[in-house]
Amino acid sequence: MKSKKSFYNNTIRILLVSFAFCCSCSNISSNEKMITNKNDWKNILHKELPLLGHRNWILVVDKAFPALNAQGMEVIYADDNLLSVLKYTLNKIDSSSHVRPIIYIDKEMQFMTPQLEKGVNAFRDSLKNIVDNQPMHPELHDSVFTNIQKTSELFKVLVIKTNGTRAYSSVFLQLDCAYWNSEQEAQLREAMKSGQQ
Repeated sequence: MKSKKSFYNNTIRILLVSFAFCCSCSNISSNEKMITNKNDWKNILHKELPLLGHRNWILVVDKAFPALNAQGMEVIYADDNLLSVLKYTLNKIDSSSHVRPIIYIDKEMQFMTPQLEKGVNAFRDSLKNIVDNQPMHPELHDSVFTNIQKTSELFKVLVIKTNGTRAYSSVFLQLDCAYWNSEQEAQLREAMKSGQQ
């Protein structure tokens, strides 16, 4: 009788430990990659970039950017400052043959003052230097979330979370085709309407 009771107790203990383990593992979303090496995020970007194309996004975000639950999102952590990660990411995109970035920033950043956040002017200057005079399209922070949520239903979004701790500093890169532009697309559609070949 005693051995039967200890068997049940042991079985219950095993089940409880297994349940606790499963619960702790479920906190790590399947679309989040654990980074064990400081440069792992660069290796992931290097592998992912050839697979990404027109209408995919790469987000370079600050540390407080929330973990998003959308299925099409992949989150990786770069233990580096936001501007360094952005510069590396833009260089990788620029050296690719198939995509170019359309750059979006939080509109709120344009209204930040040194009184609200120390060093914001230097941050904006550095950001302009890194994007190398490419146009930056300001969007309200909440609008960005709405756009990304819709996008991730169909297209992959790669989120690179940095150790940056500046409010409204995230940069959102919508990938566009590098070898086809909107003027060419408009001409093609016009030709299709008129039946020309």
